[in-house]
Amino acid sequence: MLTTEDLRRRILYLDEAVLILDKPGGLAVHKGTGTRTDLEQALPLLFGAAPPRLAHRLDMDTSGCLVLSRTADAATRLGRLFSQRRVNKCYWALVQGRPDQAGGIIDLALRKLPGPEGGRMRPDPSAPPAITRWRRLGTADGVSWLELRPETGRTHQLRAHCALMGWPILGDRLYGRDQSPPLLLHARSISFQMEPARPPITATAPVPAAWEPWRLRFGFGGGTNRVIP
Repeated sequence: MLTTEDLRRRILYLDEAVLILDKPGGLAVHKGTGTRTDLEQALPLLFGAAPPRLAHRLDMDTSGCLVLSRTADAATRLGRLFSQRRVNKCYWALVQGRPDQAGGIIDLALRKLPGPEGGRMRPDPSAPPAITRWRRLGTADGVSWLELRPETGRTHQLRAHCALMGWPILGDRLYGRDQSPPLLLHARSISFQMEPARPPITATAPVPAAWEPWRLRFGFGGGTNRVIP
């Protein structure tokens, strides 16, 4: 269970309407099958009887920037921004192999697979669109560091897209060949405009400890911008 101090340290941005947290990998955002603790249970520790509400979701094993609303009006505005694809999301991933190109667009519609492998997403041209822009930032020792920018928000979109392209994310037990956790997928930064007259809200989550063995090989930084109360 996250403590009050754990939550406070993980605040990347806070104002009267919006909270952005650096969610740790392995923590579910809400209660579900097989979860013993979740973020929604922890939020009242810091915010009391009126805790912030989720504006979007991150997979349990994905770390990084998670946006929450603190008022009903903010929830409505954030919901509109996400549904209209007006939120700029940047993820980092460490994947097996080396993409042939330096970057590109993955345009593969995805649908949840029924049956014993329920929960997996598979390509389906009749499904809603799933679009990811990507860029290769480095390659070392058979592993590539990718920047991923999803234009849509399908379930497991980045994990499924990377696996379907032949470069599954390290630690992905559902789509990948590497079955050893943790999943090395990180919501690195997020930016959106809540009000036209005010600057965009932006946040950058530091690189998690699980990425440390790769820091020297790739040279990525761990900096963050934090607006802490």
